[in-house]
Amino acid sequence: MRAPVPALSIVDLRKTYASGTVALKGVTLDIAEGDFFALLGPNGAGKTTVIGIVTGIVTKTGGRVSIFGIDADREPGRARSYMGVVPQEPNFNIFDTVFDVVVNQAGYYGLPRRIAIPRAERLLSDLGLFEKRNDKSMNLSGGMKRRLMIARALVNQPRFLILDEPTADVDVELRRGMWDFLTRLQASGTTILLTTHYLEEAERLARHVAIIDRGAIVASGTVRDILSGLNTEIVVLDLAAPVASDAAAALAAFNPRAVEDSSVEIEIGRERGLGEAVLELDRKGIRVLTARNKSGRLEEAFLRLTARQH
Repeated sequence: MRAPVPALSIVDLRKTYASGTVALKGVTLDIAEGDFFALLGPNGAGKTTVIGIVTGIVTKTGGRVSIFGIDADREPGRARSYMGVVPQEPNFNIFDTVFDVVVNQAGYYGLPRRIAIPRAERLLSDLGLFEKRNDKSMNLSGGMKRRLMIARALVNQPRFLILDEPTADVDVELRRGMWDFLTRLQASGTTILLTTHYLEEAERLARHVAIIDRGAIVASGTVRDILSGLNTEIVVLDLAAPVASDAAAALAAFNPRAVEDSSVEIEIGRERGLGEAVLELDRKGIRVLTARNKSGRLEEAFLRLTARQH
């Protein structure tokens, strides 16, 4: 039985700029059709260069890119017709209305207005922009402009959506609304590639993650795979009472963090389970009411993996 064709396949991708800067050092990764994939890395790691090459904005030095099995060099138009792209910065005509930004993009793909208009209305409604459809796009807030770019990118119903920092500078409420929308979109079959500096966003949304640093992939796999590489985990304990000074020494063995009133974060190694740690603290006069894993473990893995490269 033939293996499924990836939505995106990158093989030995390399890029050296005219200045001599080596941006990519042989990046290889596959994104399966229907996946929600996060590409993470610090500033200057190579994320934007990867996306630039995949979308045809940046010329590669070497390697291969294919989209749903179509070689992006041999058939660039056909390959990229499967994609929708949401860039970091708004790049639409600020004098167009919100509605026209989406409908005009449909025209770029050759969609007749009888199809484009209801499709644009549905997208704007799904993204909470329908009431703004007749406003000039220049008058939208930053968060609304980002949602407008998502609507524009989806008007041709792409099978593969690339989101480059889609929630940057978006407030928490809008960000979570966008998370819900993207989750539904991926569940409907759209493949999504996300870059983000909000690691809790990747941890919440992505099935698979690749971490890039200094132009090379330093880790790749499911979120669980990445987290399994951690030898410790951070646990938040809610205590029955504030920790007395004479009992504080009992926490020292757990590398306590963020001690605050009756709550404390501790670090537990693989050799010591949570239950054992709670019993040990109880014996030393620190009674634990509740315990929970701290979110953001992907951030911890990210920091450790990228720190190794420097």
